[in-house]
Amino acid sequence: MKAKLYILLSCTVLLLSSCVKEEITSSDTRRGNFEALWQLMDQRYCFFDYKKQTLGVDWDEVHGRYEAMINDKMTNMQLFEVLCNMVGELKDGHVNLTASYDLGRNWSYHEDYDKNLDEEVVEGYLGKGNDYMFASSLKYRILDDNIGYVRCESFSNGIGDGNLSVMFDNLKGCNGLILDMRGNGGGSLDTAEKLASRFTNEKTLVGYVYHKTGKGHNDFSDPVEVFVEPSKGVRWQKRVVVLTNRETFSAANDFVKSMKRFPNVTVMGDKTGGGSGLPFSQELPNGWGVRYSAVVFLDADKQQIEFGIEPDVYVSLNQDDVVKGIDTIIETARNYLVN
Repeated sequence: MKAKLYILLSCTVLLLSSCVKEEITSSDTRRGNFEALWQLMDQRYCFFDYKKQTLGVDWDEVHGRYEAMINDKMTNMQLFEVLCNMVGELKDGHVNLTASYDLGRNWSYHEDYDKNLDEEVVEGYLGKGNDYMFASSLKYRILDDNIGYVRCESFSNGIGDGNLSVMFDNLKGCNGLILDMRGNGGGSLDTAEKLASRFTNEKTLVGYVYHKTGKGHNDFSDPVEVFVEPSKGVRWQKRVVVLTNRETFSAANDFVKSMKRFPNVTVMGDKTGGGSGLPFSQELPNGWGVRYSAVVFLDADKQQIEFGIEPDVYVSLNQDDVVKGIDTIIETARNYLVN
């Protein structure tokens, strides 16, 4: 029995000018699902040249190596493991294989590095009860040296314009602002852009975007400029330090890319985790879900940010400080803003 795998790239990004519809036909067998996954990635994944340059990944060589592992006597779980290992060669946090019993993932972008974040210590800075306030999913308070502290753990939930205006109005008397993006694994690009728009007074070029237009590894549209326009609400005019670690990923990575373009912003902490591809999803003939990077975002210098963005100032969490309830990175940011 034949099953058809349809690849229909929906135009969810405003700047994309066209969609591509491709059709892959494969049987629901061990080998059929293997070929469907390999071909789907071969035609639609957007970082092959970059991953070959940086990691030495040859997708044709990968096919031959993993094809030899496929046989009809494999269990579903064995097949799942082989397919996960195959796409794991790309070291892309946006590439996942989903079955009813597991999620195949490659989280080496943060698992292979120091966390540089202790949630309990951060909670100490926010305080208890009514010590801190909420602006949608953002938590914030004014520290005792009159520095504003905002914790942004995710962009998965929307943030209202009214919430942001009230928050920045409440923080307007502060001498500086710390925006803690550590551990933010991403979410909505629109939400990230909405927050970034509070830190600029003029329309600013922050990067470029391009997408696949055909089956070939190099079939792409021309890069299109991406801008952040200033919000019509309350905007922050003083200095701000953005804190990052290796778990600052996807939409949060894109947010840092934009913030680095603003003159009053300093990025501090560790390199971000990257994840600059916009992920799309499909199904294999057996119903397993596949997520893959299909659209590329570059920085304003047209440089790749798939493997992360360097901070302006590298700071690591000191474990002796952690024992004392002190966050080395927050304290470094406070001293920078005060002095």
